[in-house]
Formats: sequence, structure tokens, C-alpha cells
Amino acid sequence: MRSHWRFWAAFAVATLLIAGVVSYFASASPDGLDSTTLRGCDVVETPDGEQLTGDCIAQHADEHGLAASPLADYAVAGRDGTGGVAGIIGVLATVVVAGSAFWLIARTRKTDAGESRT
Repeated sequence: MRSHWRFWAAFAVATLLIAGVVSYFASASPDGLDSTTLRGCDVVETPDGEQLTGDCIAQHADEHGLAASPLADYAVAGRDGTGGVAGIIGVLATVVVAGSAFWLIARTRKTDAGESRT
């Protein structure tokens, strides 16, 4: 039983280290989809933010509905340099949601198995 706890503790530490450290190395450059939608346009910095000039698909795009969410753009509240913290928060949120779902499924199965035996 004790070895199981050691495994899970080591797994948790490794996961949080990877999420926290590797997230800082994530590229801020546009990915393939962003690059493709920006073909034919130039991005110009203005006092109001970035503006697109030219003719490209991205000019017709709207802001994503969750763009103002706390972990949007792999950062905490839009602050630069918080990618590692956002990665750790994301891992913890995933563990809580997935763990809760697995716990509910296991509990339901135990209940169903117990009722069918009686």
C-alpha cells in the first residue's frame, strides 16, 4: 500500500514540475492555423491594440467567447510570464474534474454491484 502512495506522490511532483517548467518554454508565436489565417495581412500596432491591414481570413474573425477568462492565452489574467502558473492551475483543475468523475463512476459501480448481489 505504501508503494502506491510513493508512486502517486512522485507522479504528482513530476506532473506539476513538467506543467510548471515546460509551460514557460511554450512559443508565443502564431501556430499553423494563426499563420494561415494571417496570410495576406500585416499586423500593425496602434494605441488601441493590434490592427490588421490587407486582405486575409483573420479580418473576419471575432474574439473568442472565453478570451477574457482567467487562463486565456496560457497566462494568468493575461499577464506575461505566468505560463507556468497557468500550466499548474490547468493540471490541478484537470485532476479535480477527472478525479471527481472517476470517483463518481466507481461509487456508482460499487452501489450497482452491491444491489445486484442482494
